[in-house]
Amino acid sequence: MSKGLNLSSAVFAGVSLLYPAFAIVLVHTIGPGAALLVLLVVLLARVTLPGLPSVPASLGLALLPVLAAIAAVGAFDRPLAVRLYPVFMNAAMLSVFAVTLWKPPSMIERFARVLAPDLPESGVRYTRKVTIVWIVFFALNGVVALWTVLQPGWAAWTLYNGFLSYVAAGLLFVGEYVVRQRVMRQHRS
Repeated sequence: MSKGLNLSSAVFAGVSLLYPAFAIVLVHTIGPGAALLVLLVVLLARVTLPGLPSVPASLGLALLPVLAAIAAVGAFDRPLAVRLYPVFMNAAMLSVFAVTLWKPPSMIERFARVLAPDLPESGVRYTRKVTIVWIVFFALNGVVALWTVLQPGWAAWTLYNGFLSYVAAGLLFVGEYVVRQRVMRQHRS
């Protein structure tokens, strides 16, 4: 794993996390075209640059339809394309996670095997359930993100997509970690 691989993934993660703030600043200072251009360049860079070996390729490839959808909407309505990014990303993540339920291993199992290559069958069942939980999260998060797009102005969009959705994902991540520790203790007993 080279520093370049880590840097490209870190930059994409940082831009993704800060996207709502970048979008608002760019839309209000330079215009929605600039925000859209930055978004398209970052997505294109992430699709074309190699990712981390521990990140499944399907996650990177899921950005292709997001890139295409953003570009298509942007050809007609730049502010709408900027605002739809979180909706499209949730749809992409939902799709990638859901496909792994039909073509195992599940997405969470793939992540778990990075740290525990010899995952027991009970771990496989558990990670499948966690994958389903994340699918539900992406569905609900996408619906709320879409609702914020339909609201007038940028306030609801910024608050939810720039803050509340990250709080919700963080709470789910922490909650799953706590449950996982409890499950692991039960299986050790």
